Amino acid sequence: MGGERSACAGSTVMHVRCPHGLPRETYRQVLEELADLSPVVQARPPSAALVELKGALRYHGADTRRLGEILRVRTLSRLGVDVRVGIGPSITVAATASAQIDPPGGVLAVAPDQVADWLAPLPVDALHGIGPRQAQMLREYGIHCIGLLAAVPPATVQRLLGGRAGRLATDRARGIDPRPVVPRALPESATVHHAFTRHALDGAEARAALLELVVRLGALLRWRGQAARALTLALTFASGSSWEKTRRLAEPSAHDDDLRALAYQLMDAAGLQRGRLVGIALQGEDLVDANQVAQQISLDDAREDRLVAEAAVDRVRDRFGPRVIGPAAVFRRAS
Repeated sequence: MGGERSACAGSTVMHVRCPHGLPRETYRQVLEELADLSPVVQARPPSAALVELKGALRYHGADTRRLGEILRVRTLSRLGVDVRVGIGPSITVAATASAQIDPPGGVLAVAPDQVADWLAPLPVDALHGIGPRQAQMLREYGIHCIGLLAAVPPATVQRLLGGRAGRLATDRARGIDPRPVVPRALPESATVHHAFTRHALDGAEARAALLELVVRLGALLRWRGQAARALTLALTFASGSSWEKTRRLAEPSAHDDDLRALAYQLMDAAGLQRGRLVGIALQGEDLVDANQVAQQISLDDAREDRLVAEAAVDRVRDRFGPRVIGPAAVFRRAS
């Protein structure tokens, strides 16, 4: 237990979950209430946030649970919003705790010396950061609770979930999570545009332009460390009319494969026929911190290879510029 305590030493983290579907303006007001408790607030849109309480405890002269209750009273009385508040010595423990509270709200504080005993009996899919496919894989090998996951040798978990995902799962099951709360108010959307130099009637030309936007948006999101929950496609026509539609991704993503599939669905839904396009805009909506997105196991080797290639392409672009490499269809259109 000594290593576990030292990994989280000196940190007291609050994880706040707001009700699903909370309006953006109300979410911003909740963030303002959090900023009154502590200057170290990390937004995790669309409905969560992290707060580092270490300095706030001394400033307010209150214990962790009391600060959680103060927050609930303020959001209820001022905004009409109840929140679920998890508090612990690390991001993982605090976020796991907040998820164990039944809606509409409540406070659950886990002290550093209680972490191992509190986590142990929880089902493995309750551990923050474990996705459904990872949990299913672990259960198939008899690892049903977090205590068992913590007891299994790390090398075994890495063989089941993959190297990095396995290491993270083992560490976090043991209460080890050195990530700090980083003050950040993430942009809630990201938009990329393309303007045609002449009216576009050719479907292949429009799709190539859309593919270029997908690549640019994916690179932007990955550079920011964000993932999109939804995409909005907006088309502008020579007549001055426009068309716009939004669809949600099955899971938050910043990967070109996922963004391209949904963007093409949106383009198909537009039913362009002979519409003369003058501009396209693609917007990633409801952005979340990429660290908040569970790394899912994929049995699709081709997809895994594409993700590895995507990371390599990002490194090439970082070094030589964004236009040095990309899909062939984009470069054919430009040539």
